[in-house]
Formats: sequence, structure tokens, C-alpha cells
Amino acid sequence: MKRLKISDPGNCYACQSCMVACSEAFYKGEAYDPANSCIQIGQKEDGTMQVRTCLQCGKCARTCEQGAIKQNPKGVYMIDKKLCIGCGKCAEVCPMKVIVFTKDKPSKCVACGICIKACPMQIIEMFEKD
Repeated sequence: MKRLKISDPGNCYACQSCMVACSEAFYKGEAYDPANSCIQIGQKEDGTMQVRTCLQCGKCARTCEQGAIKQNPKGVYMIDKKLCIGCGKCAEVCPMKVIVFTKDKPSKCVACGICIKACPMQIIEMFEKD
């Protein structure tokens, strides 16, 4: 299964380069909106940075009553926009809260790697998980 991993969250300086790259990839031609990124950076209670990415856990797919979220051969869960009715249940169950819901349809990480290339600290990695 292909998914993102944060190698050293302590080295994240919350520059949001990864978020900008993700948002622009999904919503070309629109102004950057941090809420439109499928990778999110926030601060924990102890003041350290937390980078939230899709775990490719499948909770969204198991919740989707329309069968609009399916796992591809690389293990990445993808949303079929034609089958999606925009109910938002997938976003509600996402444990990392990284399913973006705009224009009445959700978007989620597709493990494209754009955020990896954008990160100046090089702390985002792609790995294969069995």
C-alpha cells in the first residue's frame, strides 16, 4: 500500500509549502486556500507541529454507501466523482480529518507526491506498506 509518511515532524516549520502544492494541484486556477489541502499542518497542545496525512486506512471507503471510494492496485483509496453524491460521510469518519470537501464533492490524498517535492525540509516521504 502506497502512503505518505512524515520522517521527522519536529523539523516541520509550518511553512505550508506542502499545503499550497496540494491545494493548487487539486484546484488549479483557484486562489490558495489551506482548507483545500489534503495534507494539513497544525500545532499540538505541547507546541510541536503535527502534519496530518491520509493513512489510506479505508474508513472512508467502508463508510461510503455509494461505493464511490475504491482502492486502486497500489493500495491508494480514490474517489469516483461520478458515483459520489456529496453526502460528506467520508469526511466525517476520516481519523486524520484530511478529506477536503469543496464544491459539493470530497477530495482526498491520492499519494501523488506533489507535497514531497514542495517540502523544503524534506520530511515527507512515500513508502509502501503491506
